[in-house]
Amino acid sequence: MLIDKIPFGTTDWAQVPATEHPGEAGTATWRTREFGDLRVRMVEYSAGYLADHWCTKGHILLVLSGTLTTELAGGQKVTLQAGSSYQVGDDTEAHRSSTATGATLFIVD
Repeated sequence: MLIDKIPFGTTDWAQVPATEHPGEAGTATWRTREFGDLRVRMVEYSAGYLADHWCTKGHILLVLSGTLTTELAGGQKVTLQAGSSYQVGDDTEAHRSSTATGATLFIVD
């Protein structure tokens, strides 16, 4: 990842418009900023959320609150608590997210 030609700036995430993305169950609420090819998001998953797709995009993801379970296409499941993160490259391992209790995430991709 090359972070290039982005001047210093700050983001008040409460002021970024929210968009709703329904999952197979529950809802993901995204607040998104884009800087060239870089997308930065604050994402809130509702309790009971299950993604409606397998994602192949690369991410760096930090769990800010709650508990997130990430399932890999090969069947492995990883559970992350607040303060934990994962990273995965584009087209490396398909994955999908779920949470029983809800979670807030900070994602860079």
